[in-house]
Amino acid sequence: MDSSHVDDATNTKSASVDDKALSTQVATLQVSSESSPQEPEQEASSRSPEPRHPHDIADDISTGSDSSEDETHKDATTTPRQELGLVISALQNTVQKSTPAEGTPPHDHQQQQEQPSDIRKEGEENVEEEDHAKMNGNHAAEELHSGDDDGHTTLSEQSEYDESSSRDGSMGEIVPPTPGTPPPIFEPRTSDDLPDVEAYSSANLIALHDINLKDIKANNLSPREQEKADEPVLRAIRHLFNNRFMKAKRLFEEKAKSDPLSALGLGSMAFLKAVMTMDPTATDNAIQVLLASYSLATAQIDAATKRNVGDSVVQYFTSYYNYIKYSRGSTALPASPTPATRESIKKQKIKFVPNGILRAHVAKAESCLQIAILQLLQETVVGYIKCGLNLRRAYTSYSLVWQEYKRMGQTYNDFIDQDTVSGIQFGIGTVHLVLSSLPQKILRVVSAFGWKADKHLGFALLKLSLEGRRIRSPTASLMLLAYYTVLTSLCPQTLANEYTQPAIETLLDAQRTYPNSAIFLYFAGRTSRLARNLTLSTQSFMYAVEISKNEWAEVEVMHLCSYEIAFNYMMQHHWEEAAKLFETLYKDRYWSPAIFRYLQGACLDMMGDRTEAILAFAEVPELVSSNKASSAAMMEQYVLRKVKGFQETGYQDMDMNLCALEYLCIFNAFYFMDTALLEHSLGVADEALNRILDAERMEYGIRTRELLPETPPPQYFDQRGTLLLIKASLLNAMGRHRDAIIHLNWIIDHKDKLTTDKWVVPFAFWEAGVTSWGLEYKTRARSFWTNALKYTKYDFEYRLAMTINLAVTRADELGVPKPEHRSKQPVSAKSPEDSNNTSNTTPTTSISGTAPPESNDDTNQGSRSSD
Repeated sequence: MDSSHVDDATNTKSASVDDKALSTQVATLQVSSESSPQEPEQEASSRSPEPRHPHDIADDISTGSDSSEDETHKDATTTPRQELGLVISALQNTVQKSTPAEGTPPHDHQQQQEQPSDIRKEGEENVEEEDHAKMNGNHAAEELHSGDDDGHTTLSEQSEYDESSSRDGSMGEIVPPTPGTPPPIFEPRTSDDLPDVEAYSSANLIALHDINLKDIKANNLSPREQEKADEPVLRAIRHLFNNRFMKAKRLFEEKAKSDPLSALGLGSMAFLKAVMTMDPTATDNAIQVLLASYSLATAQIDAATKRNVGDSVVQYFTSYYNYIKYSRGSTALPASPTPATRESIKKQKIKFVPNGILRAHVAKAESCLQIAILQLLQETVVGYIKCGLNLRRAYTSYSLVWQEYKRMGQTYNDFIDQDTVSGIQFGIGTVHLVLSSLPQKILRVVSAFGWKADKHLGFALLKLSLEGRRIRSPTASLMLLAYYTVLTSLCPQTLANEYTQPAIETLLDAQRTYPNSAIFLYFAGRTSRLARNLTLSTQSFMYAVEISKNEWAEVEVMHLCSYEIAFNYMMQHHWEEAAKLFETLYKDRYWSPAIFRYLQGACLDMMGDRTEAILAFAEVPELVSSNKASSAAMMEQYVLRKVKGFQETGYQDMDMNLCALEYLCIFNAFYFMDTALLEHSLGVADEALNRILDAERMEYGIRTRELLPETPPPQYFDQRGTLLLIKASLLNAMGRHRDAIIHLNWIIDHKDKLTTDKWVVPFAFWEAGVTSWGLEYKTRARSFWTNALKYTKYDFEYRLAMTINLAVTRADELGVPKPEHRSKQPVSAKSPEDSNNTSNTTPTTSISGTAPPESNDDTNQGSRSSD
């Protein structure tokens, strides 16, 4: 029996002592259930086992002798059970309740969903009674937030499956959510709490050294023999995504110095750690391991081609020639030769490139692909250039294998193993998905291909790879989820409704095979945020931290999820809790201490603790890294400039800055916030604008009494512009698009006077596009987004370019025409754009792509905006 089911049977009792200790707290969530050590074995065996899912049975078959090892292996902390399934169930509940009708702003819909408290309480009591009737008395309860305005939900710890659903592979029925209590404030362990951090780091180090490439032999296994030989790699992948990281590492290491796929497995583990930490050292280590995998695959190809001097070598070079000839065409896929049939193979004695060479090419290409993604995430010009070089290398190998695969026709299964086929699908699909998400600014630097990437082709190929249930299946799921969640969070205004449901479906599929994966729990947290359920999102990240304790990636998962939880706290205005987490990340030297110290100060300032905030800001300049190639370099320059601006004024103008809300605005986070918190944030922004007005009145008052005073005339354009951008973004998130127009007009009218915060103007054009999109001026929205792309050399330039590219791509899919040769038509605050009546319409308020003649009374215009 699989170890996960043994654990499920033996660990169903929660510690009653802990429950009593936590009963006095307002917010309680049992994240990790601890079993009683004195629990009799007979009690565990007497409980009816959960029906097995086919994928679980397949996992046992593939793992072989490791199954017994899994049963005897016990972690220091008991593994939580079915958390991913619980989160997904609550997430589905959230989406069903909160999905707005077409064209309805999300927060308007949220207000429509509100019910009288007495009706809601009555409904919750009925649901709770039904759930208690269904739940087994021996099972403890997990508490999850369902997404209601005031209520929370409780799910049973163990998902209930019936025999029919387990036979046909469908997901078992999960007890629906019922009211519960919110989670406690998350306080992660610091690195100091870990035993012997240096020994921990060295034991978990992934490296590939001392590989003698001259000793690498050709791989002459047949496809079926190869699939059997690759069972340890498949086993390792399943260990990796079931949080048994060290077992996966040991299995990969067994043949890592002789087998390209095993070496690639180690490289993939290092890749995951580098993506989680974004640490330059971890990134360099991952690239070194992947380069070793690349060299190993190349050596195996060379060993095979030197010994095969017949038709296969001729076909090998012919395929390469065909790639050079056709890969730069207009088609999104490599050239596909005429497929062979069984009759033609026998009559013409057609021979194909051996499976060992094709397999090595796929491993070689995937190594380059992962290196390219790491270089892309650095967000530097040098990184983009290197990314382009490695993408071309990857696509060259993928094209060779693709052409040979298509040449095999319907008989491909006789000549190529399943993992190589899924590897082609994964690789070409990922290349298309990555390239389709990049804006022209980056593509010009990458300059990778002569054809246009096809996002939908990428989705289709990745889903084929996922459905193969082989080695690349979970990584295909990760790539899909990364697009559905991480990229969609850049542009939630146009993409969230489209991709939230596909993300849930991908998580459901992954949950069947990896029910407690920390990696998929992380993406469940990101998906919950897309569904505007921040409490459930925080719980998912907490589960991921708890479930990865005492494992290879414990520290990395803890740091990554701690940041995401702190970001959720900022959106929920839990400033004190967010400040504590940022302080922990600063002390642990995760990613960028300068950024986390700045964010801690920003949260402290929102709490009203100005003194501590200033002390935190004062440390930022000394913490900024000198490494310009790191992924944090752009953000560090932004926070450094902000702090230096405060220091130049002696921190006197901090009342006119809202650093925390500014950070949320830059990262497009207002969309995920609750309406009440958006209203509160709007009030805070108005108060800051009023303080600017008070300062201007005072300074102009001095100039009415004194001749040529030493005090310079007030110059608060940057501060006012930033606050008005925050206010416009808040209004757009609330669906009050017409109210945002006047504030955006002020920014665009005074764009030449915003000299410090230059990023505000292109971001204002982005928000102007969002306003126009919300008012159904979709062509006008594209015009504003195009104007935003004309600006260069400002903070977060490539981030905004990627955001706009995603929005424009969505507009293309909806058939929104490009704003070519259109007359300037201002956006009216009264009525939608009407092409038949524009000549007779005089708009009262407009967002213009070019600044009108500036008014001499700047102060009055600013006053009207702030009012």
